[in-house]
Amino acid sequence: MSEAKIIDGKAFAANLRESLARRAAVLKNEHGLTPGLAVVLVGEDPASQVYVRNKAKQTVEVGFQSFEHKLDVETPEADLLALVETLNKDDAVHGILVQLPLPDHIDSQKVLDSIDPAKDVDGFHAINIGRLWSGMDALVPCTPLGCSLMLKDTLGDLSGLNAVIVGRSNIVGKPMAALLIKESCTVTICHSRTKDLPAVCREADILVAAVGRAEMVRGDWIKPGATVIDVGINRIDAPEKGEGKTRLVGDVAFDEAVQVAGAITPVPGGVGPMTIACLLVNTLSAACRQHGIEEPADPGA
Repeated sequence: MSEAKIIDGKAFAANLRESLARRAAVLKNEHGLTPGLAVVLVGEDPASQVYVRNKAKQTVEVGFQSFEHKLDVETPEADLLALVETLNKDDAVHGILVQLPLPDHIDSQKVLDSIDPAKDVDGFHAINIGRLWSGMDALVPCTPLGCSLMLKDTLGDLSGLNAVIVGRSNIVGKPMAALLIKESCTVTICHSRTKDLPAVCREADILVAAVGRAEMVRGDWIKPGATVIDVGINRIDAPEKGEGKTRLVGDVAFDEAVQVAGAITPVPGGVGPMTIACLLVNTLSAACRQHGIEEPADPGA
């Protein structure tokens, strides 16, 4: 059997950003509207700093406005909530993202709940979650949205397919299930209490691994020809690279899975690049909804 098709998230995200840039130009020319994204970072977490820098860079590249707010790690919760309230009222800001994790003295849920649902481009507000599960228009969490776009691009019509999601987080597992139900898939969500997890996974036409455990899903868990979306990003020791070196792997044992699956996302270069691209998709959608404008089609499509 030939190796699986590699789903190139990096290339897909680049095409998506090019499309967004063309659509943003239409919005500006026809309506004088430039989507604006505000990102708030509290503290000095190195991974978060890199992520925020990438978000700001890509926001500007597609022709959006980028507003960065970097706060000291000791910033009181009340000050952060006051900043969010200011951004809620700022007409130039259409999307607000508060970078997680927040310092321990700040209640993350309280902060996320304070964001105007219309500007909640992370899709984590209870109102957007409720709208998603009700089949209404909603701002959808970026990672599952990216997974859904790649699945539809790879498989076309998803209706009737058996989808298994390993992981039940509010950020990936649950919204992924809602999106796949919307596409008329038959959906199973698995977790640490699932009995005979490998057997459940072997039933999947679509297998989404989002559990945060390095290479947990083995090749013999995968149905031949299945499409595998690996959301995991785990850093493991890589002695072959030298002492103290590490490498990134997903939740799927890629070298085994690629021999069995029909299509698979790599780590890195699969789901990861799609997350920021979908943040920008949500920002454009939010800007249009706030102004009662229909989202422009891509003139270059």
